[in-house]
Amino acid sequence: MAATSGAVINGLGSTFLCGSSTGRRGVRSLFSARTIPGTTSRRFVIVAAAPKKSWLPGVRAGGNLVDPEWLDGSLPGDYGFDPLGLGKDPAFLKWYREAELIHGRWAMAAVVGIFVGQAWSGIPWFEAGADPGAIAPFSFGTLLGTQLILMGWVESKRWVDFFNPNSQSVEWATPWSRTAENFANATGEQGYPGGKFFDPLGLAGTLKDGVYIPDFDKLERLKLAEIKHARIAMLAMLIFYFEAGQGKTPLGALGL
Repeated sequence: MAATSGAVINGLGSTFLCGSSTGRRGVRSLFSARTIPGTTSRRFVIVAAAPKKSWLPGVRAGGNLVDPEWLDGSLPGDYGFDPLGLGKDPAFLKWYREAELIHGRWAMAAVVGIFVGQAWSGIPWFEAGADPGAIAPFSFGTLLGTQLILMGWVESKRWVDFFNPNSQSVEWATPWSRTAENFANATGEQGYPGGKFFDPLGLAGTLKDGVYIPDFDKLERLKLAEIKHARIAMLAMLIFYFEAGQGKTPLGALGL
């Protein structure tokens, strides 16, 4: 049955039925196959057809500048913006999306920290470390060395997991956990591990008999919301850097 279903899906996405490679990409966006966590079986999910979105919706011409052929709209937040052609290679496209996601998450955390930190202490974020009243029980060298070791360990695991998915959810790599399952990828999608550890509030899944079951409809909506907020946060951080170069702070720019 699974083989028959796979053949049907491939047939619907064939160039013969679609008429062109562009049409094939459009049909592919209607169907997706996911491996059910904890099993070896796969299920096909039919997604409602949606027109390909554009970052310049009023412009119909422009070729790959406005509507790149290598972007099919399947990625969350894909509006066809790639004027430098960085995503022509599918391998690079996957890596750039991973980089955008990680940088965006750090930027969102930084924006909140900058606002809350200055509102709490009254110290500009770019002077916080040098302020005499700053809480610094360790020397700069100790903090830097500790951060390099801890961040290097975490980032190296993420790097290896990117090229070899699910290779890092092992017992020895998580000594503080009794089971590696807490750190396994519960959704099967790169960059969105879910599970009891990474989704403790159950925003994109539910716990049933101690097993995390992802809700892919919720996950898709949250992926789009996250990437939009991530991009805004990265732009905000860029503005904060320009303001800091002039000795200004975000709260100061807002008159607060």
